[in-house]
Amino acid sequence: MKSRSSSSLFCYFHPIFDFPGFSLISPESISKRDHIVRLTMAAATKPTRIGLAGLAVMGQNLALNIAEKGFPISVYNRSTSKVDETVERAKKEGDLPLYGFHDPESFVKSIQKPRVIIMLVKAGSPVDQTIKTLSAYLEKGDCIIDGGNEWYENTERREKAMAELGLLYLGMGVSGGEEGARNGPSMMPGGSFEAFKYIEDILLKVAAQVPDSGPCVTYIGKGGSGNFVKMVHNGIEYGDMQLIAEAYDVLKSVGKLSNEELHSVFAEWNKGELLSFLIEITADIFGIKDDKGEGYLVDKVLDKTGMKGTGKWTVQQAADLSVAAPTIASSLDARFLSGLKEERVEAAKVFKAGGFGDILTGQVVDKKQLIGIF
Repeated sequence: MKSRSSSSLFCYFHPIFDFPGFSLISPESISKRDHIVRLTMAAATKPTRIGLAGLAVMGQNLALNIAEKGFPISVYNRSTSKVDETVERAKKEGDLPLYGFHDPESFVKSIQKPRVIIMLVKAGSPVDQTIKTLSAYLEKGDCIIDGGNEWYENTERREKAMAELGLLYLGMGVSGGEEGARNGPSMMPGGSFEAFKYIEDILLKVAAQVPDSGPCVTYIGKGGSGNFVKMVHNGIEYGDMQLIAEAYDVLKSVGKLSNEELHSVFAEWNKGELLSFLIEITADIFGIKDDKGEGYLVDKVLDKTGMKGTGKWTVQQAADLSVAAPTIASSLDARFLSGLKEERVEAAKVFKAGGFGDILTGQVVDKKQLIGIF
C-alpha cells in the first residue's frame, strides 16, 4: 500500500484534539517520526474500542491484529519508543486504526466505556505494577485482561482484588507466538464471564479460524482456569518438542541422515497422522541454509535453551495432584540439562576417555529400517 506523501501528513492539526498530556508541536521542531506519532495520537477523535498495554513482540502483533480486524485500538507502553514503533507499523501495514499514547492517563481515557484493556507484560511483579498504574484511572465496571503466561493462583488473587475495586478481570492464555498473535492466535480466557462478554466479538474475529470448528477461542471458566489451561497446553508442547528433538538426535547421530534427508522425513511425517505446526516448521528448519556462511543454519544453533516457567508449573501442579506426567517431566529435565552446556562438554570428554563416547554413532544402521521404527 502506498504511503501518504509528506505534504498530506502535516495538514490535520485541529484544536478539537485535546487529550490529557497531549500538546501540539510545530513540524519544524520535531522529527518526522515524532510528528507522525503525534498525528496518530490526535487522530482518535472518538473513544477506541479497546486498549492494549505492553508492546513487546506479542503485544505489538496482537494490537495490529485487532486493528486489522476493524476494531480501533489504543496502545501504551512504559517505554515510549515501543509506542512509536507500533504506530509506525500500523501506518505501514495498511493505515490501521491504532492510536499510541505516551502516558497511562490519556491512554485509559481514550477507550470507550466500559473500558477493556489487554495487558501483555512479563509475569509476576510487572503485571501487578501495570495493574496499579492503569487502575488509578479506571472506573467501576472497567476490565483488565492479562494475556501473558501467569501462574493461575496469581490470576485468582488479582481477580479478587480487582473485584473489591469494582473492576473486572480475566486471565487469558494466548498461544501461537509472534506469527499467531499477528495473524490468528488460540486464546483461552478465564475469569469474569461478564468481562468475557465485553470482548467476545473481538476475540472471535482475532482468533485463528479453523474450517471445521471455527474460531480458536472459548470461555474456559471461572477464576484462573484460562491460565491453567494455557499452562498445561505449554507443558504438553514441552513434551512434544522433546520427542521431536530426540527423534532428530537418533536420526542424525545414529542414522547419519543428512539435513536434506531429515527435511524429507519430517515433511513426509507432516502429511499423515503427525500433521502439526511443530512437525511442519521442523521440516522447514532442516532446509534452511546459512545465508552468512556455509552449510545449514540448524548446525550453527547452540544446543542450549531456557524457559519461561509454564512447563515447570505444569510438572509442579501434576506432582501436587499426584498425576503422572512423565513425558513432560522428562522434557523439563532435558531443558535443565541443556542449560548446563559447559558441564555437558566436560562430561562428554570423560565418557569418550572411558571408551563410551561413540558407541551409538559408530554403528552402521539401515536408514530405511530406522526411519520405519518411528
